[in-house]
Amino acid sequence: MLQTIARGLAPLALVAGLFSGLAAPAFAEAPASVTDRVTDFMLDNGMQVVVVEDHRAPVVQQMVWYRAGSADEPKGESGVAHFLEHLMFKATKNMASGELSATVAANGGEDNAFTSYDYTAYYQRVAADRLELMMKMEADRMVNLILSEDDIRTERDVILEERNMRTDNNPRALFGEQMNAAQYLNSRYGLPVIGWRHEMEELSRADALDFYHTYYAPNDAILVVSGDVDPAEVRRLAETYYGVIPANPNLPERIRAQEPPQTAARRLTYKDARVAQPYVSRSYLAPERDPGDQKKAAALTLLAEMLGGGNTSYLAEKLQFDTQAAVWSNAYYSGTSVDRTTFDLVVVPADGVNLEEAEAALDKALADFMERGVDMEQLERIKMQLRASQIYQQDNVDGIANRYGSALAVGLSVKDIQDWPEILQSVTADEIMEAARDVLRPESSVTGWLMRQDEEEVMQ
Repeated sequence: MLQTIARGLAPLALVAGLFSGLAAPAFAEAPASVTDRVTDFMLDNGMQVVVVEDHRAPVVQQMVWYRAGSADEPKGESGVAHFLEHLMFKATKNMASGELSATVAANGGEDNAFTSYDYTAYYQRVAADRLELMMKMEADRMVNLILSEDDIRTERDVILEERNMRTDNNPRALFGEQMNAAQYLNSRYGLPVIGWRHEMEELSRADALDFYHTYYAPNDAILVVSGDVDPAEVRRLAETYYGVIPANPNLPERIRAQEPPQTAARRLTYKDARVAQPYVSRSYLAPERDPGDQKKAAALTLLAEMLGGGNTSYLAEKLQFDTQAAVWSNAYYSGTSVDRTTFDLVVVPADGVNLEEAEAALDKALADFMERGVDMEQLERIKMQLRASQIYQQDNVDGIANRYGSALAVGLSVKDIQDWPEILQSVTADEIMEAARDVLRPESSVTGWLMRQDEEEVMQ
């Protein structure tokens, strides 16, 4: 399974705003804080373990997150992180190919994996009394993977077909690849997680095993166990199965090529006869959430919700209702990344409105917002909705496990994760406008038009 961090959004998916439409009933009683149910500790070999207790159902989820994704790949081997994710379901010294998933299914559970820019994660969701079996199997494939040349040929064909289905046959995905490549001149975030086809075709057994032996080690991994578990028992099992695996003393430091200062606005058009709905997409290079320093990321999170979080957002008001230049608009920001991320805007023009007019309407709406500033009633409403959303999210143990795992995998701490809701609540209108002025600068932007093949292109 491939998971791609949203940098070029697919507007026709009508992605909801991060917190839009959520409101807590007046009588809602907040459950015990998630922070009261989280235990974390470190094994002697450097593996971090986080336990999230929820005893309402006899179910457990085990997740192992490796701090290695597509942005950690060697040059010329794009897609090898995702390729290895597929290969991890092959044979080990103790299991036949496919045995792990078959065992999970036989025990009434489910399992899968996903790859992104900054991490690769594997999970199993089973009855709580099957946790030991899951740990035994997951620990086995951390060190005992066996790959044959037949495995490589077969699975390489699988990922190439996956690229064909998800990307090559999807003009929105192809457009998103070009947007990323234009935004990132130096960072590995400019390459697709699944890989460029010409490099995927050349991935070898040696490439996969080199990545495996480099990054798949306990001191590069985070174990997140959530559900009906006892932290002391999780510690005992983790020490038994993961604690005996030696750390990799040669684990490379996570130093990546960084973006140079962007001093000129960039533009592109992508034409494809298969485009059903043309649209305008814009991304701005933006700061990520940093350990101990999350205030600017919090301000950008609120800015995205204010600009594009549903039908009550600023862009919706200006573009969809006032001028009726668009049928849909959105703003998106996710700061959970190792390196600089993006702040994204999308506008889908209304019938009779061309892309040039839609972009002009977007520019005017942004200029008006920068002049008018934050609407305090809207900000308080967003914060209230956000608070309600966070209360409801405490009931989603799977979501909690993913939030902890993804944040820890990019270098944030448990304290950073637990502080995040209050940091969001503490953001002021001035801080939001300061973040907007810092990020929404034309010279740090990439603007793209997705067009039908027969449309006339008008460059500004």
